[in-house]
Amino acid sequence: MIVRTTHEVTDTERDVQTPNWRSKRLVLAGEQVGFSVHETTLYPNTVNDFWYANHVEAVFVVEGEGELEDKETGVVYQLAPGSMYLLDGHERHQLRPRTLMRTVCVFNPPVTGREVHDENGVYPLIAEGAT
Repeated sequence: MIVRTTHEVTDTERDVQTPNWRSKRLVLAGEQVGFSVHETTLYPNTVNDFWYANHVEAVFVVEGEGELEDKETGVVYQLAPGSMYLLDGHERHQLRPRTLMRTVCVFNPPVTGREVHDENGVYPLIAEGAT
């Protein structure tokens, strides 16, 4: 059994920060459970382009408001607490929070914590144990 708090991972290698967002990785590939879980906070009035070509991501909005654009169709969805979206088709998407937005994200396959978004917003697929 693993019990872990966001406070425990704050300012550790599991706490990834950028100018637009901060992601606290609570469960990573090293736990060997088949998925990873992150608390991600997105900062207001930022534009975030992502494309998880190698992962499926589910996102649950806990706090804040913003919009999600499917970059492939142009459809825009309004997000608020209680909203969930699932990127089951590896959709290119843009997230534009109007307020501080706190989310819980689940990735499959799990991320290792070493991934960095490339110029297309993609996380590379890194197998646990790889260098």
